[in-house]
Amino acid sequence: MTIAINRIEEAALEIMTRAAIEIPEDYRSGIKSMQKTETGQLPRFVLHAMVDNWEAADADRRPMCADTGLPRYYVKVGNNASVETGFVGVERALRAATAQATTTVPLRPNRVHPLWRTDNNNNVGINAPEVEWTFEPDADWIDVTTVHKGGLFGTDYRMLFPGDGIDGIKRFVLDTLIAFGKRGLACQPAIVGVGIGGSKDTCMQLGKQAACLRTVGDRNPDPKIAELELELKKLGNSIGMGAMGFVGTSMVVDCHIEVGHTHTGGMPVSMHTFCLSSRRATARIHADGSIEYRTDPQWFTPYMRRETVEW
Repeated sequence: MTIAINRIEEAALEIMTRAAIEIPEDYRSGIKSMQKTETGQLPRFVLHAMVDNWEAADADRRPMCADTGLPRYYVKVGNNASVETGFVGVERALRAATAQATTTVPLRPNRVHPLWRTDNNNNVGINAPEVEWTFEPDADWIDVTTVHKGGLFGTDYRMLFPGDGIDGIKRFVLDTLIAFGKRGLACQPAIVGVGIGGSKDTCMQLGKQAACLRTVGDRNPDPKIAELELELKKLGNSIGMGAMGFVGTSMVVDCHIEVGHTHTGGMPVSMHTFCLSSRRATARIHADGSIEYRTDPQWFTPYMRRETVEW
């Protein structure tokens, strides 16, 4: 059965709208937990104001932050899926939905040419919006996830070496969080994503996906990595910074780590913060044309984390 291309565009427009307006429940619950533990008066006030703002945005059906970030897509294709007009048509549908959402939601037109600063006023341009693809065996559906992530700050990279070990990773994360907090380069409390390994571009990709495509409370299936996630979260909340940089204990709402096999001589590490506007939404378009919406992208499947040649 072939999926109609208009269903892809319809789903993409809907998740664009939901992501801009509705904060996922997992992140909302994480912030409400922080309200109970934050010791600083000012960051506690910010946390309450955040929740109030989300409720107002939901009631008014308006974006919950004036800066609607840089919309991007993550597409997971079932190996047995078939789409009318093919996957070039899918990319066109995603670009069309982005342009339409910029007007109807509305989203702030943030995309400009890097040199000439020309603006199409629709968040569409050369290599924009970004679309990342992956595949899933034994499925005939397509998952489309949109993430509205800031495009200026909240990201760093460092080439470490095997001798730096786990302690080197901890130091990099803490150094970066402190620098972000002092310089106002992140909107915390943030979901922190850490990519370890791969080539430099893969490392950056893994870190961003870890921040944007896993839910608060989700743990890596490797127990040692899961333990490190919790330790980095605890360390991040112990540096004396709270919501929006005020003195407090609410810097990191959760920490997620993803890894990739890397060169024998290095240990690249990247860190990304998904800010207090943790905007994501997913649609699953089935072969019969039906659509299911959710806020958990379910991106990192066992197939995504496979180690061997065969599956």
